[in-house]
Amino acid sequence: MGREAGDMDTINPYEVAVSQVKKVGEALELSEGIIAFLTQPKRELTVNFPVRMDDGSFRMFTGYRVQHSNARGPCKGGVRYHPAVSLDEVRALSMWMTWKCATVGIPFGGAKGGVICNPKEMSKGELERLTRRFATEIEPIIGPYVDIPAPDVYTDAQVMAWIMDTYSHKVGQVTPASVTGKPIPLGGSEGREEATSRGLMYCVREAMRARRMEPTESSAVIQGFGNVGGNAARLLRDELGMKVIAVSDSSGGIYDPAGLDIRKVEAHKKATGSVKGFPGATDITNHELLELDCTVLVPAALEGAIDRNNADRIRATIVAEGANGPTLPEADGILFEKGIMLIPDILANAGGVTASYFEWVQDLQFYFWSVGEVNERLNNIMTAAFNRVHSRSAEKKVDMRTGAYLLAVREVVNAIEMRGIYP
Repeated sequence: MGREAGDMDTINPYEVAVSQVKKVGEALELSEGIIAFLTQPKRELTVNFPVRMDDGSFRMFTGYRVQHSNARGPCKGGVRYHPAVSLDEVRALSMWMTWKCATVGIPFGGAKGGVICNPKEMSKGELERLTRRFATEIEPIIGPYVDIPAPDVYTDAQVMAWIMDTYSHKVGQVTPASVTGKPIPLGGSEGREEATSRGLMYCVREAMRARRMEPTESSAVIQGFGNVGGNAARLLRDELGMKVIAVSDSSGGIYDPAGLDIRKVEAHKKATGSVKGFPGATDITNHELLELDCTVLVPAALEGAIDRNNADRIRATIVAEGANGPTLPEADGILFEKGIMLIPDILANAGGVTASYFEWVQDLQFYFWSVGEVNERLNNIMTAAFNRVHSRSAEKKVDMRTGAYLLAVREVVNAIEMRGIYP
């Protein structure tokens, strides 16, 4: 899913992440030293490496792995393949991962990685060679007790299998816990594929309970129809009984006020490559989709979809962030003033990293759970996390993002203070 708002072309995502922490640091009365500690990554690695292409030539690629914090446990975070990957984007995403893990109470710190490439223009063989070389370059700083990669934009279970295999060859033993998001036969977890969307669905359910709203009388709009958006649309419809009236992908969206049959939309996208042109629905732009009248809006594309230019035109009652950073800071205040409940990314899409934690635990024990056990544990963690954040937000009379940050940053600071500064 491509970037939807022009603001992200001029606003640096790392500066956004830093500003969020500074704002919360002041509210928590943290020292300048601690705020500096929290806003600078622990470690950054930039690698430039050659990959042999199918035609026999080789090309140079640049990749990054940033580890923001290991105060609460090993670093954890995805690897994305995208032409627009930048070091500052990866820095921001690694920091958001730290807060995400702390928000839901799992013992990880944040990391993120990426390679500047266009996977849509590469063959499977080229992607495998790129992945294995990138894994070799970052191997000295990853591992099951150090930093555990996972899938992200345009990476998947197959890419994780290649990373795990490469790492295992390097260390001389099969190490399934070195990555998460793997195929199930290689130590992947049941329920992992839809966990981010399922966690979001649990948060939406709790938000509607808090607002005393009935899901079966409500509508949902989803921007982005990849793994997160597609599964969220299906789960909101099938498990909560909501009417999904609009969805979109990078080429545009479709709208039907009577409600979309999500499985038929999935089949249409598989057959045509896009949701556009779905029979019986009206084609709309991604910008128009965001401003539809609905109960729940799920921005599940990339960063910066909701900014100061369109925030006042958002007509949803609840916004659940399926993507990382889809709402810019200036838009947060506008939505809050309008009475819209925004469930922030570090809570709403934390189901993915929670399921990654489950997979890691299962791999370390070589003991695996059923999908029912995974979903029950996920439900318990996400429900408790939502209620903690909602309570803190109500107590401090602040928006949900600020409430989540107040909790998450305090958790990390507590860990830093208990551990002390070495030496």
